Amino acid sequence: MSQVWTTVGLLILSNIFMTFAWYGHLQGLKEKPWLVAALISWGIALFEYLIQVPANRIGNQVMNVGQLKILQEIITLTVFVPFAWIYLKEKPSLDYLWAGLCLLGAAFFVFRKKLMGM
Repeated sequence: MSQVWTTVGLLILSNIFMTFAWYGHLQGLKEKPWLVAALISWGIALFEYLIQVPANRIGNQVMNVGQLKILQEIITLTVFVPFAWIYLKEKPSLDYLWAGLCLLGAAFFVFRKKLMGM
């Protein structure tokens, strides 16, 4: 079970870097040319990949690729919503809740054999 929690922790950390790489420039670098923003984003994304690749390798020892992907999407939404709200100053809407519920449904289906001991 520790491999699962290690994977979750690393994926959360990599998602923080990923979210800043993809969207941070919209707030912090909006006055800079797009090329500067792209180069800075690529630098941030490097750290994301240095964490994400080991996370997926560790996770793939105890989960299949579909499970890893759904887990990644849940973590992505969990990281993105507070980021958009706090950093980008966007008000969360009910659409985030509906998307989250859909992801919970997806998680149930990809993990149901493990959840139900099958």
